[in-house]
Amino acid sequence: MKNTIAPFSKQDHYTSKDFLPMSKSEMKKLGIKQCDFILVSGDAYVDHPSFGTAIIGRVLQSKGYQVGIIAQPNWRADEDFKKLGEPRLGFLVTAGNLDSMVSHFTVNNKRRHEDVYSPGGEAGLRPDRATIVYCGKIRELFGDVPIIIGGIEASLRRFAHYDYWQDKVRRPILFDSRADLLVYGMGERAMIEIAEGLDAGIPVAALTYIKGTALIVKEPTFEETVELPSVEEVITDKALYAKTARLIYNCNNAYDDHSYLQKSGNRYLCQNPPQMPLSQSEFDSLYDLPFTYTWHPSYTEKGGIPGLAEVKFSITANRGCYGNCSFCALAIHQGKYVQMRSKDSIVREAKRMIKDPDFKGYIHDIGGPTANFSHKACKKQETHGYCTNRECLFPEPCKKIDSSHQPYLETLRAVRKLPGVKKVFIRSGIRYDYLALEKDKAFFQELVEHHVSGQLRVAPEHVSEKVLRYMGKPSFKTYEAFVKNFKKYNERTGKKQYVLPYFITGHPGCTLDDAIELAEYIREMEFVPEQVQDFYPTPGSIATTMYYTGLNPLTMEAVYVPKGREKHMQRALVQYNKRENYLLVYEALTKAQREDLIGPGKMTLIPEKTVSQTPKKTKTGAKIKEKNTKSQNNGEKTRGKYGKKTNRIH
Repeated sequence: MKNTIAPFSKQDHYTSKDFLPMSKSEMKKLGIKQCDFILVSGDAYVDHPSFGTAIIGRVLQSKGYQVGIIAQPNWRADEDFKKLGEPRLGFLVTAGNLDSMVSHFTVNNKRRHEDVYSPGGEAGLRPDRATIVYCGKIRELFGDVPIIIGGIEASLRRFAHYDYWQDKVRRPILFDSRADLLVYGMGERAMIEIAEGLDAGIPVAALTYIKGTALIVKEPTFEETVELPSVEEVITDKALYAKTARLIYNCNNAYDDHSYLQKSGNRYLCQNPPQMPLSQSEFDSLYDLPFTYTWHPSYTEKGGIPGLAEVKFSITANRGCYGNCSFCALAIHQGKYVQMRSKDSIVREAKRMIKDPDFKGYIHDIGGPTANFSHKACKKQETHGYCTNRECLFPEPCKKIDSSHQPYLETLRAVRKLPGVKKVFIRSGIRYDYLALEKDKAFFQELVEHHVSGQLRVAPEHVSEKVLRYMGKPSFKTYEAFVKNFKKYNERTGKKQYVLPYFITGHPGCTLDDAIELAEYIREMEFVPEQVQDFYPTPGSIATTMYYTGLNPLTMEAVYVPKGREKHMQRALVQYNKRENYLLVYEALTKAQREDLIGPGKMTLIPEKTVSQTPKKTKTGAKIKEKNTKSQNNGEKTRGKYGKKTNRIH
């Protein structure tokens, strides 16, 4: 039975040495005769707060419920699903930290050879559409036992959604999974309410009132509702699909009491209003739960779980994002409200980290979806939620935005003063347009002086102003101003550090001419990126709607969408120096009638030579030094379209 205790508080009879049980023998060791909940996950079990399975399992445990874990069960057989017995209250199902289709396939629809959330990185240990497959097996074996689904796969597929891998619109995932409830977004509060309702003997079919959940109903009985076009309508009408996406985009406002309905056949998908964001004390308490901060011992002989390495010595400082890039689905998953842990909570986690025998003195990151967001965007958000008629930062920053970086800066200062900490890096995203609003520039200066590991990763995403508007990103001039200031602060501190820009190719709205413009910028900077992100149409984002419909759902204007071979050409242009890209780049330049970029000279992209020959390579990597000015053009440097000298950004 559960205990009536404060939210998410640590249970005295559990220690940080105890994992949630994955077998009957582990249940016996912990004195558990029957699990209240069994959590089935597409990821291996890593008991770390960066993994959703661990968070939900520990939160339920903190309320006195007994939770077992079935990680990556063999879906082709029954044994794994039956190994912990039948739960007293229900099964909780998640595909894991990623949508299972993204986990399995590249943007070119090729099977991935590695899965960082599986033992030893082995691929293929979860099924495609894992949430649906797991629920089907549980229904087959356990009948009417309540099934609650959650995680990013369920959350972003809760309404009718375009599925890139099948190139069609699929109905809401609750219909295909046959689960009873769907928890969307960050589900701690909703999951506790569900547990308390089931524990009190309320049938799962009667749990229709819980915020942050979606369910299937026969008839809508809610007073305040927004009825979306039906599944059948959006499948046959792309314009209606786009209009629906615009409505869904605003359905995650915690201060909006409307339920959202979408009919499919003779039933309705009903999304209840969102849960309110956690208070800072609730958010802090999540990270005081008794995590072991490592993978389950059963994986050690298989090489452990590679995905832990990226987060083991990183600290989650916030959640949520009001940046609202078109290609990102955070707005309808984590939400637009930024929640920040307290300085004391983060310092406690850093002190725990210091005691780890593998800790070498370097904290790899203190951040989140956007590292330098440390509070809600403005005072209005605290009482009325976010605006539905404008964005916080796009196309221009709102005049009411709170640009203070002080809470985050004070946290960084406190952590880097801890004995045993040599360096605190910031590797999660920095919003440079938000940073530009900082009044005293103290954070910018200390960022450069203390928190860059030689390279600072930022994401201008493109150089074309038109493409940036479709992306919901600031003008490229804002990025150039940021680079200029970054160089200035580097000179003041005597450091040689570099900006490492990330770009997206093939985004809706990007023509071949725009892609060539980006390639020319890269040529002029003499920096060919080693990693390029090709636009990936995943469920839930505005850009995915653009890709499918050819319409911008926020304005209903037509959008050019590169697909097929042209999408491959756009990607190749960004790495025009690679031999394997020569044919695609040549084809792109001739198709765009830009033969002036083929041949000898510093202002071309590729040479005019046979395919069997290797094109002249441009310097790559992040540490390209300035060339000696006397060795170039008799002491003069060529200036290109952007007015930039042809050497590396510093």
